Amino acid sequence: MKKIILIICLFAFFMSCNTEVIKPVDEVVFHKTHEPKKSTAPFSDAVQVGNLYFLSGQVGIDHSVRKLVPGGIQPETKQTLENIKAVLEHHDMNMEDVVKCTVILADIEDFSAFNEVYKTYFPQKPARTTFAAKGLAVGAKIEIECIAVKSE
Repeated sequence: MKKIILIICLFAFFMSCNTEVIKPVDEVVFHKTHEPKKSTAPFSDAVQVGNLYFLSGQVGIDHSVRKLVPGGIQPETKQTLENIKAVLEHHDMNMEDVVKCTVILADIEDFSAFNEVYKTYFPQKPARTTFAAKGLAVGAKIEIECIAVKSE
C-alpha cells in the first residue's frame, strides 16, 4: 500500500511540473569586432547568449594609435571604460546596461584612484569583482570585462 501511495504521489508531482519553464538554450553568437585592426584577434569583443552580452576584457589602449594612453591608472581607467562604452554602443547598448564587471588591476594600491573614475561611469552600481594580478596584457595597469543585458 505504501508503494502505491508513493507511486501516486510521484506521478502527481511529475504531472504538476510546468514543462514550459524549461527553455532551450539560446543560440550563442560570437560577434565580430567593430575595430578592423582587431579582426585577426583570437577572441570576440562580445559573445551574445539571448539578451546577455559577455564583453571581453578591455585595457586602456587608444585604438586610433593602438597604444596605451599615458598618465597612469586614471587615464587608463577612463580609456578602458570608453572602450567598453564603444563595444556596447556597437550593439545598441550603453553603460547602464552593464550588470557585472570584473576588474583586474596591476597594482592593488591603485584601487582608490581607479574607483574615482569608475564610479563616474556606473551610477547604477553593477556587481563587481576587483583583484590585482601581475603582468596584464601590453603592460596595462587595468583590464575590465563586463556582462550586459540588452533590453528587448
